[in-house]
Amino acid sequence: MMYHQAMNLSLSCESRFPIFSTKFRKTIHLKPLRVSSGPESRDSGTKTLTDKLILILRTVPDWADEIKERGMQQKRTLYTHEKWVEHRSSLRHVRHLVSSFSSRVILSLIPPVFFFTSVAVVIASYNSAVALEWLPGVFPILRSSSLPYQLTAPALALLLVFRTEASYSRYEEGRKAWVRIIAGTDDLARQVICSVDGSGSGDELVIKDLLLRYIAAFPVALKCHVIYGSDIARDLRNLVEADDLSLILESKHRPRCVIEFISQSIQLLKLDDTKRDLLESKMLHLHEGIGVCEQLMGIPIPLSYTRLTSRFLVFWHLTLPIILWDECHWIVVPATFISAASLFCIEEVGVLIEEPFPMLALDELCDLVHSNIQEAVKSETIIRNRILAKIKLHEFKHSPNGRHRS
Repeated sequence: MMYHQAMNLSLSCESRFPIFSTKFRKTIHLKPLRVSSGPESRDSGTKTLTDKLILILRTVPDWADEIKERGMQQKRTLYTHEKWVEHRSSLRHVRHLVSSFSSRVILSLIPPVFFFTSVAVVIASYNSAVALEWLPGVFPILRSSSLPYQLTAPALALLLVFRTEASYSRYEEGRKAWVRIIAGTDDLARQVICSVDGSGSGDELVIKDLLLRYIAAFPVALKCHVIYGSDIARDLRNLVEADDLSLILESKHRPRCVIEFISQSIQLLKLDDTKRDLLESKMLHLHEGIGVCEQLMGIPIPLSYTRLTSRFLVFWHLTLPIILWDECHWIVVPATFISAASLFCIEEVGVLIEEPFPMLALDELCDLVHSNIQEAVKSETIIRNRILAKIKLHEFKHSPNGRHRS
């Protein structure tokens, strides 16, 4: 009975109020409301805020690192007489001062120097607020005796000197290694030019030309092997043929692949065993150069030494405003700035020259090897013909006909 009354009421409502009609009613899917789960939502928001804060704080260091790495990839040039005159000019100090704002060493010091100077400002502001009784009396003034700094200052100086000296010794070792590589490459090319006569068969001349190309390509391949961001395909495009270049690019160790090209070319030359062994022995300098370069690249200065220097410098400048407060007060801010800029600059130079190869003018050295080989090939025939002409002239002068005419 009640069921029939309810059905009648429903039908009457549908007839009077079409909005209640079920004939053309569309199904509406309501999405459930997302109710925050309290701590999880807060943790997510905190994490996002933390990530944004870290991103903001890393903006300046990332910018400084980008400038530093761009400077590391900048090509160096060999010095000429004109550059040496400019290098020792009495105006060099003015020139160096003007170029300070473009120096990658100085620009890379902006993050640490700014940080420690800001710490000095905070400590000076806090001590001034305590001295002026702007803070409750329970807050002490941050001060300390300068005796610990007087005792540890020589240790920090020696640590920085030894660190920089160790880096410079690596730079010097890398420079000497490349001197031997360039000298060995030039000597090998000279031996090839002298061993293969220019009047030989066509195959001999083709192998000689390819061999000289491979010799010129070796320092380029080694340079690209030890310098980050080098484009070996672009650098070797004008030295070796396309099929040889593709094989070199597919190799896991490209300098050794070029050495294999050199060795196989020597074996194909029609030389006696003595000359062939001599040419093979000249490649010992190339293998030694690879070993020294890979050792310098793979083995840095002991990391404990580098970390100790960095930690010592950081702790020193964090506490420097506290040590100097009684004597300097607000002068601790410029004092911290000068100290951080000076000491961190020395440490930064040591870190930069620890990897020696970006500091060397390897691009120009490789171009110099190629130009020397080309010049030797061009002058070979000219010099030989000139010497032969002088020999004939000398023989003619000492012959009976020559003496008779004179």
